[in-house]
Amino acid sequence: MSTASLGLLAFIAARGYEQRLHEELRRAGFTATVAQFRLAARIDEGGSRLSDLARAAQVTKQTAGFLVDQLERNGYVERHPDPSDARARLIRLAPRGLAAQQAARAAEERLDAEWADHLGPGAVAALRTALERLRPLVDPYDAPD
Repeated sequence: MSTASLGLLAFIAARGYEQRLHEELRRAGFTATVAQFRLAARIDEGGSRLSDLARAAQVTKQTAGFLVDQLERNGYVERHPDPSDARARLIRLAPRGLAAQQAARAAEERLDAEWADHLGPGAVAALRTALERLRPLVDPYDAPD
């Protein structure tokens, strides 16, 4: 029986999933770093303000700004005026970012299927339910879809 904590086991699984996802995106021609993709994954469909994005990604505003600058230089995001506040800017996925998002969704489907093949559908359903129930406890910055 494993003596590893639930947190460590969840981290190992999540890290492995993320590494595989990143490898698939790189093979598909998307060259952003893991940190850049993590931040981009938090961008709302209608766009996100930098401060909200930093909070959701649990990084400093300076770190979020640095990552957004890199993503913008590489064509993954665009900055637009915020219609609700002329002083603010919204960060939105650019066409290249949307293509990367589509590639990530396809890769996630493949990885989920691989986990289901390995664990069995009942175990995957139980795992999904447990993780969804934990989400409000561990991710207070993002409401479930």
